[in-house]
Amino acid sequence: MGPRAPRNPQGEETEAVEPRKNGQDRKVSDELAETMRQGWADTERHDLEAVPQAAHTGRRRAALSARFPGERLVIPAGTLKVRANDTYYPFRPGSDYVYLTADQSEDGVLVLEPEDGGGHEATLYLLPRSDRENGEFWLSARGELWDGRRNSLTENARLLGLATADIRGLADLLADATGPVRVLRGLDAGVEESLRDKVTAERDEEFRVFLSEMRLVKDDFEIADLRFACEATARGFEDVVRALDKAQATSERYIEGTFFLRARVEGNTVGYASICAAGPHATTIHWVRNDGAVRPGDLLLLDAGVETRNLYTADITRTLPVSGRFTPLQRTVYEAVLDAQQAGIDAVKPGASYRDFHEAAQRVLTERLVSWGLFEDLSVERVLELGLQRRWTMHGTGHMLGLDVHDCAAARVERYSAGTLEAGMVLTVEPGLYFQADDLTVPEEYRGIGVRIEDDLLVTEDGSEILSSALPRGADDLEAWMASLLS
Repeated sequence: MGPRAPRNPQGEETEAVEPRKNGQDRKVSDELAETMRQGWADTERHDLEAVPQAAHTGRRRAALSARFPGERLVIPAGTLKVRANDTYYPFRPGSDYVYLTADQSEDGVLVLEPEDGGGHEATLYLLPRSDRENGEFWLSARGELWDGRRNSLTENARLLGLATADIRGLADLLADATGPVRVLRGLDAGVEESLRDKVTAERDEEFRVFLSEMRLVKDDFEIADLRFACEATARGFEDVVRALDKAQATSERYIEGTFFLRARVEGNTVGYASICAAGPHATTIHWVRNDGAVRPGDLLLLDAGVETRNLYTADITRTLPVSGRFTPLQRTVYEAVLDAQQAGIDAVKPGASYRDFHEAAQRVLTERLVSWGLFEDLSVERVLELGLQRRWTMHGTGHMLGLDVHDCAAARVERYSAGTLEAGMVLTVEPGLYFQADDLTVPEEYRGIGVRIEDDLLVTEDGSEILSSALPRGADDLEAWMASLLS
């Protein structure tokens, strides 16, 4: 037998609540239901002020409204994703939703309704506080007794500077919508189903691209948050250096856990899966298994970033000698990558082609590879023409950075990789050299060496600023920094 339908104080049945799937007590007596309804303090917060980001999100929504006059615009936050059975991954809302609302609630949906006189009325549809009358707050698996207190709709309206409404009425509203509609796809299947006969893939893709391109140039709030992300990440790297002895006694997992602690204490979490690659693992571009040995004499390639509580992430890489000092060959490879990175940094400025910093870094790396005799009699120009250096350089020299580690990914090629840098853009510069352990085309002593150096740059009015400058880059400076932390 299932649970009894909850009753209100008048003894009338109220809307049934879906119980937790495997709860042991399946019956709810009238007396228990009554006692659970009573004796709760009023916790509504009346003195809330708008979050600092609210002024920026309002301006962003206005720009979106101006681009799509007369059209209903629907931007979901996304839904919980199952990890296993009835457990879920920690929720992280879609970046465009956060950009336009500053909210981080699962299942939230921002709707911009076109107004007759022009512009849009923005409403954020959210789940309200748990209902204590019908027992939802303690009977439902999503009730506040189980998941914690939610903001009320009024509280969220004050915090976000945005009208709010109950999400449970949204499906009918969308189903009855008339006129042109665009929805950001891939986040909420239920929302998409409600709009199935009202949208087209072509129009929705145009919408997705515009949202991505809106985020190419960062505002003051975003720049400040990215600056903090870099500062917190630098402190996480310091934590790792101090823990290298413990990592040598355990594995790369100790490095991963050490950095994760800093990310959770100062931010929301890590911005992406940390790459804690020691020894030959450093030659795998995205080594995230982090289960290998950390040995004296090897290099540690640490690529990690703190995601702030506003969900902006840093993305920094340093390649560290586990013993605190580079061997002569490790230093040679390291300084080749450092010189390439500096060439790339020097090319970052407003008005420059986005590809300039990549090509500058690739040229330096190719010059070093040629000088080491890895291309027999080929010239630098010929190697670059054929792209042969890519065997050991592998990846592009950078990407946009912001709410996503690979930010603005849906932007058109002509606005991004074939575009022009503008003041306010934030990007990484991260050349690398990777000599695989089984690569018979290089001298044996090179095999298993991987080096990447990555910094986060803000394009300024007259050049660029390295937001991650708290971490040393030069080989001598890096060794001195490590020595100071280990002393």
